[in-house]
Amino acid sequence: MPDLIAQGVEPQQRWRRPLTEGQEIAIGRLGGAWAVPWDHQVSRLHARLVWNGQRLLVEKTPEAKNPLFLHGRQEERFEIAPGDHFVVGQTTFTLADQQVDVSLDQPAPVQQQSFSAQYLKGVQFRNPDHRIEVLSRLPEVISGAAGEKELFVRLVSMLLAGVPRADAAAVVAVEERRGAGDEGRGKEARLAADGASAPSPLSSLPSPLVLHWDQRLAISGNFRPSRSLILESLRAGQSLLHVWRGAAAASADTYTISDAFDWAFCVPVPGKSVSGWGLYVAGRFNADQSGATPTSDPNDLREDVKFTELVAAMLGSLRQMRLLEHRHAALSQFFSPVVLESLAYEDPEVALAPRETEVSVMFCDLRGFSRESERHSGDLLGLLQQVSNALGVMTRRIREQGGVVGDFQGDAAMGFWGWPLPQSDAVLRTCRAALAVRSEFEAATGFRAGIGIATGPAVAGKIGTVDQVKVTVFGPVVNLASRLEGMTRIIQAPILLDETTARLVRRGVPREVARVRRLAVVLPFGLDTPLEISELLPPESEYPELTDEHLEIYEAALDAFLAGRWKESFELLHRIPAADQAKDFLVVHIARHNRRPPSDWDGVIQLASK
Repeated sequence: MPDLIAQGVEPQQRWRRPLTEGQEIAIGRLGGAWAVPWDHQVSRLHARLVWNGQRLLVEKTPEAKNPLFLHGRQEERFEIAPGDHFVVGQTTFTLADQQVDVSLDQPAPVQQQSFSAQYLKGVQFRNPDHRIEVLSRLPEVISGAAGEKELFVRLVSMLLAGVPRADAAAVVAVEERRGAGDEGRGKEARLAADGASAPSPLSSLPSPLVLHWDQRLAISGNFRPSRSLILESLRAGQSLLHVWRGAAAASADTYTISDAFDWAFCVPVPGKSVSGWGLYVAGRFNADQSGATPTSDPNDLREDVKFTELVAAMLGSLRQMRLLEHRHAALSQFFSPVVLESLAYEDPEVALAPRETEVSVMFCDLRGFSRESERHSGDLLGLLQQVSNALGVMTRRIREQGGVVGDFQGDAAMGFWGWPLPQSDAVLRTCRAALAVRSEFEAATGFRAGIGIATGPAVAGKIGTVDQVKVTVFGPVVNLASRLEGMTRIIQAPILLDETTARLVRRGVPREVARVRRLAVVLPFGLDTPLEISELLPPESEYPELTDEHLEIYEAALDAFLAGRWKESFELLHRIPAADQAKDFLVVHIARHNRRPPSDWDGVIQLASK
C-alpha cells in the first residue's frame, strides 16, 4: 500500500503514514494521527482524502481558509497518482508507493565496525545542543503515541531529525519463528536481548521485519536495508556499522534511486518489552541536512551511533515503564495496593509465600439480597449491577485502609489486615473500614451490611493447589469472623467483634473513631466454647441515637443478666431507645423465660442456628 508523506520547512516537521484503501482521512493542524501542527497556514480541518486503490482523491473542506496547490495551481478537488504531490501552506504532501525489500542483501561491506556501550561513552558530541533537544522530545513521543504504529512513525521521524547526515531510518525487528523444531516464539529476539550467539548461520535465519521506515527524499526508489547487518546486530545485541563505499568514491559517483547507501548501522533496543527491536539508520557520506561540511571519515559516524544508542536506551526504559504501569493496573484488580507495594520491592515468591502472622479479619455480607432479588426478578442484569456496586463498596473501603481483599463468597467479601507487612494499627484500620462500609450501605446501596471481625493468628499468603492459587488467609480466626458475620442476623447488630478485637478497640481506638459495647455471651451453634460478642458502633457525634450513657446502661443490664438478676436487667434494657434492635436479643430471651433465669444458668445463651 502507498504512503502519504508530509514535510514541512524544517527536517523534523515530517511524518510518513500508510494509506488503506477506502479509508477516509482528514488532514489538518490539530488532532489525530494525520495532524500537521507545525504549519499555521493549515486549517484545523483542511482536506479530506481517500485512497481508492489506484489514485488518491483530495478534497478541500469548506472550513479551510487557505488553498490547495497542485502543480502550482489552486484546486478545490483533484486526484493524484503515486509519485505526485500537493502543497498546503508551507507543507508538501507526497504520495509515495515504495517497497521494502530485505530478502536480498547488500554487497559485502568494505568496512565493518561494532561499538560497545563502554566505547561510545567516550565519544563526544560536536553539536550536543541539537542532539539533547531532540532527545528531550522522546518521552513525549512515546507517551503521546496511541499505539505501536504511531510510535514507530514518531521514532523514525525523530531519528531523521537527530541524525542530519542520514538519508533513511527504520524500526526493525527479528521475525518470530513458528515451527515444530523451534524452541519457542521470538527465539532470535531473546538471543539478541541476552547478548548470546545464535547457533544458526545468518543464511538460515528469516528476514527481519521493517516495522516502519522513512527517507528524506520523498521519491527515491525502494528501501533495501541490509539483512545481514540487522541480523548480526540484533543477534549479538551490539551496535554494528557497515560501510560499502568510501567518501571519495561516493562524491565522485552520481547518486541514483537504484544505488545502495554508502553506510548503515543498526542499534539494538535493550529491554524485554522491546526484545528483538532495532533502530536502522543509513546514508551517504556527501549528505548532511544540517549544512555542515560533509564527513569524509567513517569514524565520524560514531556520534550518530551514540545518539541512536541513547534513543534506543531511552526507548527501552520508557517502554518498560509503560509495560509495568499496564501490568500494575491489571494486577490492581487482583491485588490490594499493600500487596502490590510489597511485590515492587521483593521477589513474588518471597513476598507472597504463606506464613503465620497476627491478622484482623473482616467478613462483610449483604442484607436484603433476597428481597431485592424478588423485586428485580425481571431485570437480573440490573440486580447484578446493584450487587456489584455493593461489593465494590466493600472492596474499596478495605483497600483504602490498607487491607487485602482475600476472597468473595457469593454476595460477601472478606478482607484482612496484618499481611504482607505487619500493621501495628491493624485493628484501627479494620474498624475504620467496617464503619465506612456500614455508613455507605445505609446511605446509598439499597442493602444493609452484616460484618464480623475477629483477630488472631492465621496463615496468610499465596494459598491453594498446584492448579489454582489465590492470595488469602487461613485459620480458625477466619472461621470465627465468618461466624460473627452470620450472627449479625440473629443479634440484629450490623458489626460484631470477638473478645480479642473488642479488647484491642477499647485499648487503642479513640472513641471519636469508634465505640464498642459488650452484647452477650453466646454458644454458637455446633461449637463447644462460649464466646463473648461485642458490637462496633460509630462515635456518638455520628450516631447520636445511642449515646455513651445508653451504652453504659446496656452494659449494666448485661452484667445483671449474666449474674441472673433478670428483673433488674429487664428494667435497664427498657431505658435504651426502642430503635436499638440489638437490645431486643436479651429482652426476648428474658421474656421467653418469664423473666426468671433457669436453675442451671451460667450466663451463656445457646444459639439454635448459625
